Amino acid sequence: MILYGDSGSGNCLKPRWVADYLGRDYEWREVDVTSGYTKSAEFLAINPAGQVPCLVFTDGGGHLAQSNAIMLFLAEGSDLIPGDAFARAKMFEWLFWEQYSHEPAIAVRRFQKKYLGKPDSEIDPALMKRGEAALSLMEGQLGKHDYFAPASLSLADIALAAYTRVAPEGGFDLQPYPKIRDWLTRVERKLGLDPA
Repeated sequence: MILYGDSGSGNCLKPRWVADYLGRDYEWREVDVTSGYTKSAEFLAINPAGQVPCLVFTDGGGHLAQSNAIMLFLAEGSDLIPGDAFARAKMFEWLFWEQYSHEPAIAVRRFQKKYLGKPDSEIDPALMKRGEAALSLMEGQLGKHDYFAPASLSLADIALAAYTRVAPEGGFDLQPYPKIRDWLTRVERKLGLDPA
């Protein structure tokens, strides 16, 4: 398998972390999303959507796109997908929420600030408001449980950690969220990551 991704993208790191955690055999191909390569004919032949991450099966089995779909494929049969139906449903609930309510605020604001170099005055203030609301919801959940599935590390934690751990790069202050900070430490340790 070949996993195409940009190391600066949380969405690309999510499946990479899963593959590494589970010891999956794959090759990482670095793709700079700002270079235009994902819109080239060469890359569009790999993934017509023109996006990374993209997992390509070297045995001719096609490709799989979208970070959470790739994570689900890689983690099939592992402890990252809870066996209990309710815990598994909670994992899915947080995976869907991450892509709809968390990532569009926190990752977008980070991209605009860090990669586009925009000052706060040029960034939609609604992104900060939505990002802080997302962090507050996470803090509340982590006040009840150590993880989002909720008993143990799952794909939901990996998905949410990807952009939460670098939220300060988007101007988000994690100091008011001690439960999130403790949770990030747990997730980083389990995945063998250096602290962000």
